[in-house]
Amino acid sequence: MTAGVTSTEGRVLHVNVSAGGVPKLAVPEAWVGRLGLAGDGHDHDHVHGGPHRAVALFAIEAIERVRADGHIIGPGTVGENLTTSGIEMSLLPVGTRLTIGEDVVLELSAPDGPCDVIKHIFIGGKSGRISILVHPGDSRMYARVLAEGRVRTGDPIRVLPPAPDSAALLHGQLDLLDSVERDAWLAMWQAAATAGLDVRIIDRGELAAAAAPGLPGSIFNRAYGMRQIPIVLSEIEELFRDARTTGWAVAGADDPPWPAAIAEEPHSVHVGDIDDVLARAGTTPRPDGLEIRPVDPDDRRDVDHWIDLFMAGFSIDGPGADAWRQLGPILARAKAEHQLIASLDGRDVAAAATFLRRRVAWLGGGVVVPEARGRGIQRALIGARARLAADAGCRKVLATAEVGSVSAANLELMGIGKVWTRALYRLDPAAG
Repeated sequence: MTAGVTSTEGRVLHVNVSAGGVPKLAVPEAWVGRLGLAGDGHDHDHVHGGPHRAVALFAIEAIERVRADGHIIGPGTVGENLTTSGIEMSLLPVGTRLTIGEDVVLELSAPDGPCDVIKHIFIGGKSGRISILVHPGDSRMYARVLAEGRVRTGDPIRVLPPAPDSAALLHGQLDLLDSVERDAWLAMWQAAATAGLDVRIIDRGELAAAAAPGLPGSIFNRAYGMRQIPIVLSEIEELFRDARTTGWAVAGADDPPWPAAIAEEPHSVHVGDIDDVLARAGTTPRPDGLEIRPVDPDDRRDVDHWIDLFMAGFSIDGPGADAWRQLGPILARAKAEHQLIASLDGRDVAAAATFLRRRVAWLGGGVVVPEARGRGIQRALIGARARLAADAGCRKVLATAEVGSVSAANLELMGIGKVWTRALYRLDPAAG
């Protein structure tokens, strides 16, 4: 079989597990649960594992092609759970279902990108030999577990098309978008820490979290990563407990991260293509006398003015305002951060920011002072940030907004549609 042809039937050649690290060793059978194979572990559990990357599969056909290039690869050496035969796994589209044996049903969720843990397998450490971006037929694949059960060596595998209600493509998209937003929040938290504020940060794999004992509220006391790797809950709890502060974990509004968790502040996640947003911006009326200009990150007065507008629009006061005055000048100089000010008839009335990473533009805080609202300024700011992002080579726009808010409606009007809803889940150390 060649890399350009795949089959709809195959079998399990090896079932592989390890307590952590590689190689994973063959076992006769294993129970497949929502989070993966029983008895299997990961040395880097902030990257691998979780419900959307529960099982890793790798075709023996790909292994043999890679081995023919001189790499010392074999079943289990690069950490796959199931070594398969007869199906070119990485040529199947995300969302494809696989029935295995009598009970197990998997859904391909994403390619499994190479990492440093397996580079010793490859000549010159070039683990990109199994990157789907370089060799589409020779990548490992991640899968979600749709139906649990026992998998055995020799079990038949049958390929089924994606289910009509498949969420695989959505979560694959969210992986990229979450990584960009996570970097944006980390940039803000790190600016606060650089300014001398007591902000305690975790930045490890998919997990990004901050705890700030002196700053109440969720902005400096929150954690990202629960959607991908719920195993980090205990680490998040420890962070907030040690800081003696209430924190919030971000997770799906319909997928509580622990039993009886109560969703707070539901927000919609919006995504749009740059070209669509720019097309909408070109036909959306702008208020007469509106001008939008970039903030000069090296001009302290300009940055301070942006901060004042930002705080006035969001009604930030007290310790939060003091924190922004300290961290704002540092954040303004961050490489991926871009800030804008809008003026109407010569009077500055709005502030907005965008963070550019991985060809995605994250539209951060954008706000219009109360007396200037309702005139289309927010939509104009969305268009201006999309133009800035397009000029920098971005192809996607990401934003979040309170469910049912004017901001959410403006995003929809500008072609940035809702794809998911998430919420904050409170972690209060005092409440145990």
